[in-house]
Amino acid sequence: MQTRRCARLIIINEQGQLLLFQYKDEHRAEPFWATAGGELTADESYRDAAQRELYEETGLTNPIGPLLKKHEAIFAVARSTPARWQEQYFLVECHSSQNIHAACWTEEEQETIQQWRWWHVDEMQAAGKACFKPEWLGELLNQVIKNGSKEQ
Repeated sequence: MQTRRCARLIIINEQGQLLLFQYKDEHRAEPFWATAGGELTADESYRDAAQRELYEETGLTNPIGPLLKKHEAIFAVARSTPARWQEQYFLVECHSSQNIHAACWTEEEQETIQQWRWWHVDEMQAAGKACFKPEWLGELLNQVIKNGSKEQ
């Protein structure tokens, strides 16, 4: 099975909200919400990929903060086949007045990303874990807000 390395972004504003993107692809019947981020290029570090993906998917150039969590799972997204994904989640702090825009979306992102929005922890809890990929995003947001940014 192929291994894919991916940098993910926990983008949080001053109100403690998490920026998530709604995806719809052929691997799930219902749309789901996930963080911005993407696969590393051949010679790229996770942190470098996080900085690149931050700009490409949101138009933001904020500094990449600490590594919050490492996660490994087997799944498929968009046009891919199942693979072992090795993900690292980085904190990015921003202000809610910053303009979020699709700076350099790929064709695949244009087809699969439906919308984006800011989520409060209580909204994520009310929506239910099944709405999010991975399902523990609300718990991570809650921990970051309450305890600071400690790696999991």
